Amino acid sequence: MGEIAQGLERALRTRPVPSGTEARLRFLLKAHRGSTWEVAAVLGVSQRTVQRWVTKKPGGRRPPGPAQIQAIEAAVLAKWQPRIRARLQARAESEGFVLHTRARFGFAAAAGSSDDPRVRRITQGLSGEVARELFAARDAGAGEQQQQMVILARALGHAYFRDSGQRAHGVHIAFTDVEFADFSIR
Repeated sequence: MGEIAQGLERALRTRPVPSGTEARLRFLLKAHRGSTWEVAAVLGVSQRTVQRWVTKKPGGRRPPGPAQIQAIEAAVLAKWQPRIRARLQARAESEGFVLHTRARFGFAAAAGSSDDPRVRRITQGLSGEVARELFAARDAGAGEQQQQMVILARALGHAYFRDSGQRAHGVHIAFTDVEFADFSIR
């Protein structure tokens, strides 16, 4: 997952996701009303395997492998705070959000211009339309490049360089080398 996708995910959470495999398994069991059979079906393993992972008997516990740990993490992220995520996403799509980023940002200009692409730290409010585009691209499985280069470059260029369409029409915006991207929902 890229920096932008991680930033979107962080913005949609109010509490941290359980860390550690045992805590995540406890969460999944609680979400599935204690049914090891349902958790096994979600993770694509046998019920006995899940029972081995969560047993309290000494010497009976078997840790999950790397592939199972990734499946557990994905299942937890899919179930973590669904109503809060939906409410925050709807609020971002209606009211907009603030993007905090450090990336190579600027526009292609003549040599010696102070606006050549360079690493900048930017905090910029963006509209709900941009949030809708980002969430739609994420849900459609768009890659980081499409989200980063197309949607955010256009939106940041419009708000930052073009002053919301008042000046600098036709400028080609460069937005690359994202070090971090955090979103604050207004």
